[in-house]
Amino acid sequence: MSLLFILIPLVSVIILNVGFKKAMSSFALWLGLLVTVVQAVFVIFNGNFDFNITISVLNFELDKLSLVLLLSIAIVAFSSLLVGFGTIKESKKMFNFVNLVLLSIVGMNGVVMVRDLFSLYVFLEITAVSSFILIASQEDEFAFEGSFKYLVLSAVATVMMLSSIAILMMYSGDTTFISVRDGVQGTNSFFILVAIILFIVGLFIKGGLVPFHGWLPDAYSSAPAGVSVLLAGIVTKTTGIYTMIRIVSEVFGFNETIKNIILLVGIVSIFVGALAALVQSDFKRMLAYSSISQVGYIILALGTGTELGIAGAVFHLFNHSIFKAQLFVNAAAVEKQTGTRDMDAMGGLSTVMPVTGWTSVIAFLSTAGIPPLSGFWSKLIIIIALWKVGHYGYASAAILGSLITLAYFLLMQRKVFFGKVKLPSVKEAGMSFLIPAVILAIITVGVGVFFPFLVNTIIIPVGKLF
Repeated sequence: MSLLFILIPLVSVIILNVGFKKAMSSFALWLGLLVTVVQAVFVIFNGNFDFNITISVLNFELDKLSLVLLLSIAIVAFSSLLVGFGTIKESKKMFNFVNLVLLSIVGMNGVVMVRDLFSLYVFLEITAVSSFILIASQEDEFAFEGSFKYLVLSAVATVMMLSSIAILMMYSGDTTFISVRDGVQGTNSFFILVAIILFIVGLFIKGGLVPFHGWLPDAYSSAPAGVSVLLAGIVTKTTGIYTMIRIVSEVFGFNETIKNIILLVGIVSIFVGALAALVQSDFKRMLAYSSISQVGYIILALGTGTELGIAGAVFHLFNHSIFKAQLFVNAAAVEKQTGTRDMDAMGGLSTVMPVTGWTSVIAFLSTAGIPPLSGFWSKLIIIIALWKVGHYGYASAAILGSLITLAYFLLMQRKVFFGKVKLPSVKEAGMSFLIPAVILAIITVGVGVFFPFLVNTIIIPVGKLF
């Protein structure tokens, strides 16, 4: 079963490129959408099985955490493809876009299923290379600049992670998670500590966390609309944040040094991202800085080192992938209809774009942690996890961060969607924007409403995996 998550998108890319490119160009979008729908169905169907049984094929494994990410990948990629269809007019560019999204799916699916450090690195690089090209496909100086910054910092992260893998292999004799864990835990070697720090810092860079976040606002804002949805919604969450949760929890383990580093980076990211978002006038850059802040919550939860903290981290990762993808879908719709990303030039758009406006309200309320939406519950779990281990200062700071989040999103709503209509000729976006916006809004509301059922069947069990 697990191998299908790699084979289906990979075979789809091969089918699209074996010949008959003219015919395949018109077929590419539908094949891409089909792949994402099939993946989502596979995940939901697989959810009926006993998760105490690990499914292993060629060192790939599925567990609850993997399935949460596989579902997120499918949903966000589906949204990205539709937004791409609404914004990319040239058939050749659309064909290339679909191929690169499918390759990104191959890379991300591999990342969340593999249980070997070197194989993990390979799938991370597949995802990264696809992302570099996707960002640059806008073919303007800002896109090239954003892609280049991402490439350079990602290369630094790659060197760190490969160096770490080499050191860890010398001590464990292998690169499988189990072998490395046995070689690391209980060993007080200085070189082991260096290897762990190198790997974690590499993941901080991949995840766009402070102080390694310089590439992220440029990459998110300069990328084409569909690419921004994919990057912000799931790529950096998979390559940086999920990988950190998996590796720290399952391989490196928690000690006070690791937990303190993670907690510090998490809380700094929350406030740097939130305060930077407050002063942005570019819609997409504001959302990019908001992503840095929200990822800080995930890292802060991981820093508790507890089952509840890990459960909260994974739950917020899923929620963030949904509501952030939705906000970037809405930003794409607004830019498409108004021709600008300058929030100061907008106003009253909810009158002429009601679906876009009100789905945006749902997403920002969830991001700010307003009940009963999904973001409220994941933030509540994170704050409780921090409080239970005695991190009262971090818990209080996390609440303050949510208040700042509410402030900048209220500012955004006032500038963009509420107030006097400045652009009366603007009309509601097309279905390629409205379909993903409505689907993502329904998920955000549904997860919040059905939280009492999900908490004991999926959320808490994820924290008990490690």
